[in-house]
Amino acid sequence: MTILGNFIAGQPQASHSGRTAEVFDPASGEVTRQVALSSADETRDAIRVADEAFPGWAKMSPLKRSRILFKFKALVEEHADEIARLISSEHGKVFSDAKGELTRGLEVVEFACGIPHLQKGEHSLNVGTGVDSFSLMQPLGVCAGISPFNFPAMVPMWMFPVALACGNTFVMKPSEKDPSTPMRLAELLKQAGLPDGVFNVVNGDKESVDVLLTDERVQAVSFVGSTPIAEYIYATASAHGKRVQALGGAKNHMVVMPDADLDQAVDALMGAAYGSAGERCMAISVAVPVGEETAERLRAKLVERLRTLSVGPGIKDGPDHDMGPLVTRAHLDKVVGYIQAGVDEGAELVVDGREATIDNAGNGFFVGGSLFDHVTPGMRIHREEIFGPVLAIARVDSFEDALAMVNDHEYGNGTAIFTRDGAAARQYCERIQVGMVGVNVPIPVPMAFHSFGGWKRSLFGPLHMHGPDGVRFYTRMKTITQRWPSEVRDSGGHFTMPTL
Repeated sequence: MTILGNFIAGQPQASHSGRTAEVFDPASGEVTRQVALSSADETRDAIRVADEAFPGWAKMSPLKRSRILFKFKALVEEHADEIARLISSEHGKVFSDAKGELTRGLEVVEFACGIPHLQKGEHSLNVGTGVDSFSLMQPLGVCAGISPFNFPAMVPMWMFPVALACGNTFVMKPSEKDPSTPMRLAELLKQAGLPDGVFNVVNGDKESVDVLLTDERVQAVSFVGSTPIAEYIYATASAHGKRVQALGGAKNHMVVMPDADLDQAVDALMGAAYGSAGERCMAISVAVPVGEETAERLRAKLVERLRTLSVGPGIKDGPDHDMGPLVTRAHLDKVVGYIQAGVDEGAELVVDGREATIDNAGNGFFVGGSLFDHVTPGMRIHREEIFGPVLAIARVDSFEDALAMVNDHEYGNGTAIFTRDGAAARQYCERIQVGMVGVNVPIPVPMAFHSFGGWKRSLFGPLHMHGPDGVRFYTRMKTITQRWPSEVRDSGGHFTMPTL
């Protein structure tokens, strides 16, 4: 059986750690390959290679770096179907969703291609007589990315295109659950003309991660994953002098006002709650209808739609299913455990995904869409991120109650409000303590030229990903104040605070 190794110094390299993990096809439950779990020394070797490649890459003009990314973008587009099938075969999401993930990742590449403009810095002439001041946005050095299983293409592409465009070198540590896509992207970067050692992939587990967090040559760490791990990443890497952006968990609410277009809201909820089997940090997992009449109408329409939810393998002949399997058997068991926890805590299980009929399920990691009603804030299924196809209805009496429910939650990643009332929407946007807000948009993921990130325990670190914050994160500002000799000479030493 194939053992996936690393990609270091422009070449695939076998790992000699002697440790591996199994990679599954979630639709069949079969092991399709193994992935190496690299040793600390192998991880340090990748950092060494990136460190040695940094001076030459940093000196390359931003325009030349941009042209390599343009070629990379074209190659990813050329191989888009192949990469999407690779994503589906290891993650389980349906093919069209995998293509959508790849498209959103490419938008960040497109943004990074504009680095000659984005990295210009600032200039002020004559801040004092004959004195000019200007800033340089310089690269940091070796940067590291640690990505989750749910977006094996998009999340790495939130990180490395901006980092590389700014002149940094990079070590990527993908999820061991679906590691093949970042390896393929590394091959395409090399084909696009990226110098060897500038981008490296190390497959591994916590042993590799801890090296990336503590090695003094690594200057910055980007992470997306659960909140407990994000907090650990942030604390450990920060303690070792690195800048960190660590995106954690989420519990995203969608408030449905009495005046909302309910058919539009239900369409939005079906895709936002059950798309990608709910394995999205931006998934809507709590619907918050305002008023009992709104709640009853919303529930009835959701139950009707769930009867037609199509669940099956991510790759099939003909039109895609609505939803594929979960990523592993262990994750399936975790999601099923949350469904039982909701029942045990007294929520009403209106639709039980455990009883769903799934075509060609075999030994795949399938569960249907579940719907709970009468969920309250104290329940685990409201407090915790399930990361599966489970939607909770949490009823409230008023707009103020809805606002309080969302603001009281420990997470602040994404939220949405569906309404025809502009004043209500405006108030919601102003008062909600969440980083990304949608108005009649269920999953408000910003475009690549804006920045992505939540508030509260959904983000550790001051800067969000991609967009302007991404450029700020992957560069270090240096300000230069200069004056050139002229016929005017200083009168001698100055011993007071200098002024201009």
